[in-house]
Amino acid sequence: MVLGVVLPLLLPLVSWPVARWLAPRLSPQSATRLLTVLAVVFAAGSTSALALGTAAGLSLVPEVAELGEFSPAAFSAQASVDVPLAIGCGVLLTGAAFALVHAVRAQWRWYRRVHAELDQHSRESGVVVLPGAEPLAFAIAGRGGRVAVSTGMLAALSAGERVALLHHERAHLRLRHPVYAGLGVLAAALNPFVRPLPTAAQFAMERWADETAASAVGDRRVVATAVAKAALATKREPSYALAAGGGPVPRRVRALLDAPSPHRLRGLTAVAVTVVFGVCGAAAGVGGQAAFTLHADIEAAQLATCATHPVLAKRPHGQATLTAVRHDRGECAQG
Repeated sequence: MVLGVVLPLLLPLVSWPVARWLAPRLSPQSATRLLTVLAVVFAAGSTSALALGTAAGLSLVPEVAELGEFSPAAFSAQASVDVPLAIGCGVLLTGAAFALVHAVRAQWRWYRRVHAELDQHSRESGVVVLPGAEPLAFAIAGRGGRVAVSTGMLAALSAGERVALLHHERAHLRLRHPVYAGLGVLAAALNPFVRPLPTAAQFAMERWADETAASAVGDRRVVATAVAKAALATKREPSYALAAGGGPVPRRVRALLDAPSPHRLRGLTAVAVTVVFGVCGAAAGVGGQAAFTLHADIEAAQLATCATHPVLAKRPHGQATLTAVRHDRGECAQG
């Protein structure tokens, strides 16, 4: 069982090398999807492993064992539980749960606050224009999706750059980038070690929106200029919004000014993707086997507890299959 708990906990440690090596070799679309899926899989796997280790430790607690209708001594005789590991899993699982709740509440409050502020301003051609000299431009999910831009940002851009900026922000909403970003935030809350994956996915989303805007405008240089000006003018970025000035801007501008190159999964890249998902599958298999073993150990402890019953223990083996323990009556049930 120890391997089934430890392996999924160690797997997220490969997030940084995977994000650093794999992301640049994928198209923005593929990078966004793959990195987000990996972040969710790693976070879910590690959280499940923590839950498994915690459950094994709790099975040694008399009150918990009584609910499961077996004795802790019988379970301890059947299963090999690493008590320090179980305690550590319990502490980390509690921390992950609190972090997840905090992340959900923080996002919910931020979205409510921003939407309440946007409701106070006019909406022209689907764009909320915010008065003020501070340059701001972002896309926010919810209520059908909204694009907000300040008069300060509009004043900093030329007419063509404004069009490119709006195409960029609308692309975020149309391509459902807030969903990917939200999943990344939740995955990082559950396991901070996966943070490099959603961070790389965030950059891929900006590149995806850049390329979409370039296709709509028909001039990559105009989009690159709009991105650069928006980044230089913006002093702060909305916490959970997707903004044209976000991410490593020099890399985005350089990619727009260079001729678009095809990103195809070939050779080592295809092998790397296969290896990553193969390791994830192996970890899932090991974790599943550990969960099955824990369940079998609990059932065996239930049977062993029944076998110690003063009446049923005298019956010949095979005459009845003992499947459950009724502690409330002090009797074993036959099945």
